[in-house]
Amino acid sequence: MEGRLHRFVIGCLSGLCASALLASTTHAGPLVGAHPASAAPLGGINVPAIESPSEAAREITDARALHAKVVRIDLPWSSLEPVAPNQIDPAALASLDHLINDASAAGIRVIATVDRSPCWASSAPATLLSRCTPARTNDASAWPPRVPADYGDFVAYLARRYGTHLAAIEVWNEPDHSNQQYFAGPEKAPRYAAILRAAYAAIKRADPSIAVLGGSLVGANGVFLRALYAAGIKGYYDGLAVHFYNLTLASMRSFREVQIANGDTKPLWLDEFGWSSCYPRHLVQEEQACVTAAVQARNITDIYHALSRTGYVAAQILFDLRDGADQFGVLSAQGLRKPAFTALTKVLASPVGPQQPVTLRLSRRGGQVVASGSGPVGDYMELEAFRGSRLRFRALFTLDRFDRYSLKLPRVLGTRGLRVRVYQYWAGEARSAQRSI
Repeated sequence: MEGRLHRFVIGCLSGLCASALLASTTHAGPLVGAHPASAAPLGGINVPAIESPSEAAREITDARALHAKVVRIDLPWSSLEPVAPNQIDPAALASLDHLINDASAAGIRVIATVDRSPCWASSAPATLLSRCTPARTNDASAWPPRVPADYGDFVAYLARRYGTHLAAIEVWNEPDHSNQQYFAGPEKAPRYAAILRAAYAAIKRADPSIAVLGGSLVGANGVFLRALYAAGIKGYYDGLAVHFYNLTLASMRSFREVQIANGDTKPLWLDEFGWSSCYPRHLVQEEQACVTAAVQARNITDIYHALSRTGYVAAQILFDLRDGADQFGVLSAQGLRKPAFTALTKVLASPVGPQQPVTLRLSRRGGQVVASGSGPVGDYMELEAFRGSRLRFRALFTLDRFDRYSLKLPRVLGTRGLRVRVYQYWAGEARSAQRSI
């Protein structure tokens, strides 16, 4: 093995690590780094479903205490226009009016994510439509509308009514999600593209100042985005919304690469990301590894700081304001402030700052060198081992749920005369930790 570069990729999920030998010895390196921005991204918070004026007032009061500039809300089309075209439900409209007015009075604008087809508009199969009840969430509402212009007419109504009180209208939620709960049925990419084109044209006729967000995607690998480009979405949005919970920074970089490859320079709106403080009661919640309340707070700070100078990111909207069935909130279900509340308040008031440093400790165990430490959340980490000036070993790995790592170096490297360097791709080599043994 003498003279060869050994390279491993190591993934640490839920605290458990596995390794696999890579055939290639090409250094991947940072792909697309952060670029300076003239202003920090819009900072804000997702708020839960609001069913009364008193709830609206409470949530906006809490958002204002956080220094939020925007709040993102789920606005079901099926609740506002449940029975027929152009017949707006007065009670649902009154609740929405209260929320918009309260937010405006607090100096906060709203991102309205509009999804859920009413029974009369849904393209669901007849078996589902026969059980569809107006104004109630059901399987038929997840199906997109038969006529995209019907959706366009509704979002244009919102644009006319609320104007610049809206920071953006987000066209649907997670059409690429595999669970079929948000955008059901076949031919997802062309059907979503048709809705987006109809919505964009209608909103811009109603109020050209309102940003139209396309995408609302969870897939960072770009497969669905490339399908959307093929279906003709370019030119029909002001930004692309993304929801990245795992490896948030790496996902942003990967997604941006797909944009650039397709000649797209529109900004990204990261309007869903976060961590659930459900550890140790649970290990996984909503398909995400549970963390402690302290780790949740630290991760929020790291991601906001990492993206604060990234020119292609227009907004960072944390999920979620309040705990419900899960613990993603910065407030408990009873309204108590978690450490995450303090962390978010600080970064929304002053978004520019450093990420957590990378730490590294080297020890000998069983005839091998063990590298251990911690790092900032959100991206792949790289370890490099040198003998003299010669690179002998490289490993790409991810942190565990506590943002820690522990790696055994191959026995062939020996236990003396090594210099080890560890860094996060996003922060780069300049913020590496180095030790010798």
